[in-house]
Amino acid sequence: MKNIEAEFKKTYRHPVFDVRGVHRADEVLPETDSQQPRHADCVDCHNPHQLTYSNKFAGIKVRRVGNVVSSATKEYDLCFKCHAESANLPGRFANKRSEFALTNPSFHPVEGEGKNTAVVSLLKPYKEKKVNASDVSTISCDDCHGSESASSPRGPHGSMNEHILVDNFSTRDNQPESPFAYALCYRCHNRDSILGNESFKFHSLHIQGTGGTAGANGTSCYTCHDSHGSVDNKYLIKFNQTVVFPNSAGMLKFVEKGIATFHGECYLSCHGVDHNPKSY
Repeated sequence: MKNIEAEFKKTYRHPVFDVRGVHRADEVLPETDSQQPRHADCVDCHNPHQLTYSNKFAGIKVRRVGNVVSSATKEYDLCFKCHAESANLPGRFANKRSEFALTNPSFHPVEGEGKNTAVVSLLKPYKEKKVNASDVSTISCDDCHGSESASSPRGPHGSMNEHILVDNFSTRDNQPESPFAYALCYRCHNRDSILGNESFKFHSLHIQGTGGTAGANGTSCYTCHDSHGSVDNKYLIKFNQTVVFPNSAGMLKFVEKGIATFHGECYLSCHGVDHNPKSY
C-alpha cells in the first residue's frame, strides 16, 4: 500500500488538508465567485462509489452548461474542472482549456496530436505524429504533474517540485544551465539537440548565457515558451513579460520566416538588448 497522506504533506500539493469544510456536494463548477475559498477534496477528483480499475474517472462530474452536467472521460477533463473557466484561478494562472485548445498555433499534445511537425529535439519514443505502434504522440497532464518519486502513488497529489511537477523546472532568469535546472523538459527533449542549436541557432546562447555551461546569466525555457500552449505562435512561443519587454519601437512579437530552415525574427527587448528585429 502506497502512502497517499505523505504526498499531501509535501511542499507543493493539492490543498486537501489545508482547507476544510468548504466543499459542498451541490457545488457548481466552474466557480463563478472569485472570492470563494479555494479547496481540493478527494471527492473533487475521485468518485469512490463508481470508480473502476478500467475507468478511474467514472462518475466524476466536471462541467455544467445550463442544466447539463458532463462527466469526465479523459484526465484533462478532470483537470479543467478547476483549472479552466473558474473565476477563482490563483494569481497569474490562466485558463488551461484555452492554452491546450487544438485551434491554437501550438500546444503540448494533451487533447490531441500537435500541429508543429518539425520538433527535432524529441527523444524516442516521442513523435510529432504517430506512425508506428511504439510512437508516442500525445501526453497526459500527469506526465508532467505528480510526485517527484517513482515509488509514490500516481497523480498530482503532491511533489517537492514547484507546481507539483515530476521533475525540476526552473523558471528563473540569470541562472546557469544544467540537466537539473530543466530536468522536466529534458525528459522528452534531447539536451544535446537543444544546446547544439539544431532548431534555433541561438538556443545555447539564450539558455547558457554568455559564459557557456559555466555561465550564470542564462535564461529559462519559460522566458520564451509556455509549457501548455500558445494562442499566438508556433513552437509554444509566449514571452514571459517579467523578463521580456517591448522593443524601442513598442513591439513585442515573434515572426516565423521558414519551417524547413527554422528562420524567424524577434521584436522585443531582453537583457538590455533591443531586438528590432533580431533575425536568425
